[in-house]
Order: sequence, then structure tokens, then C-alpha cells
Amino acid sequence: MSQTIMIVEDEPELAALVADYARAAGYRPALFGDGAEALAAIRAAPPALVVLDLMLPGLDGLALCRALRAGGTPDSTLPVIMVTARVEEIDRLLGLEAGADDYLCKPFSPRELMARIKAILRRAGGGAPQPAPVLALDEAARRATLHGRPLDLTPSEFAILAALARRPGQVFSRAQLLDCARADSLDATDRAVDSHIKNLRRKIALAAPGLEAIRSIYGLGYRYDI
Repeated sequence: MSQTIMIVEDEPELAALVADYARAAGYRPALFGDGAEALAAIRAAPPALVVLDLMLPGLDGLALCRALRAGGTPDSTLPVIMVTARVEEIDRLLGLEAGADDYLCKPFSPRELMARIKAILRRAGGGAPQPAPVLALDEAARRATLHGRPLDLTPSEFAILAALARRPGQVFSRAQLLDCARADSLDATDRAVDSHIKNLRRKIALAAPGLEAIRSIYGLGYRYDI
């Protein structure tokens, strides 16, 4: 079973982005925008680690972290990574003195955050989740494998997947993906991108059940998130 990472963040877009990366890394995210609600949830069912925003409505991150560390409760050793837009040294020292295991300033790289989560859980003895499936592309041979399993792709599907995978986290419009496919194959046609994406998702799911590697970004296009 995947480990639960609690994300306590009152900026919905940032919380959703971190949750996407946590899922891609093999974790199960739990999102909270309120410090008091997060503390109650932790006391009821402690997660593997907490990503904690410093500035929260009501019970802020410092107070929540201090509450966790006080009293020798079962969750007093729960790993905490504190994140904040306040970059002054005193804020960093306050966060660490409150009991945070690590500290990250906004804006931060979600990939760096995932690396820090894995490192802290490894040190804490919680281990790391099962590794996310690794995509390998042989562009000369037009072959793709996911976690060592071959993906049977058409030329257009390969071109689109390669374009997305070269820049994980970047949103591509349908027009951009169609241009990539046209430059690399003869079966790319107008209005075909959605169909190619649907087929790619199906083939990826056959190789790695449950994996959501290609995400739809409403009104913009698609993003690759492994």
C-alpha cells in the first residue's frame, strides 16, 4: 500500500500541483487547507509525512508543528517539511526550532520536494514507495518501454509521447502536439490529438495499471507527469 503524504496548504492550485507529483512518485496525497482540521486528521490517522505551509488560516504551520512535537504523543516524531513564502532567516530558524525536519521556500520545485520527502522517509526508516514507472524512448528505432514493458505505438503516438516526455510538467497545446506529430509521421491529422492521447493513456495503463501519466489541463492542453 502506498504511503500517505498530508499536504497542508491553503493555495488550492499549489496543493493540487504537489498532490499530482506525489501521486506520480507513488504516494497517496491527502489535502487540507486548514491547520486545525489537519491536526485533527493527523491525530486520528497519522500520515507518513506532512508537507506544511507556514501561513495558514486559524492554526498556522508553526503552531501545528509545535502541537505535534509537544507531549510525546504517537505523532510527535512525524516527519514535517515546512514550506513558506517568507524567506527571512528568522522564519527559517523558527520553523526548524518548532520541530520541522526540513524547510523549503516558495516558489519551489515539486521535484525537489519529492526528493526531500523520499530522503526524509528513508532516514526515518519508512522507506520509499515503489518507484514510479520509468519511460524509455529509443527515438532512432521509434520504440518505447514503460517499466521495461513495450508500448505498441503508432508513429504519431510515439511523436506525441516523446514531445511530452522531453519536458515533464510543461503544458502542451493540441496545436503544438499536432505539429510534433506531423513533423515525425504521416498519420497525423487535424482533430486527431485527443484520439492519440486516448490511445496513449490506454496503452500506458496496460503497461502500468493505475498510472495517470498524461493529464488534461482544462482549456490549455496536456501535461506529462511521470
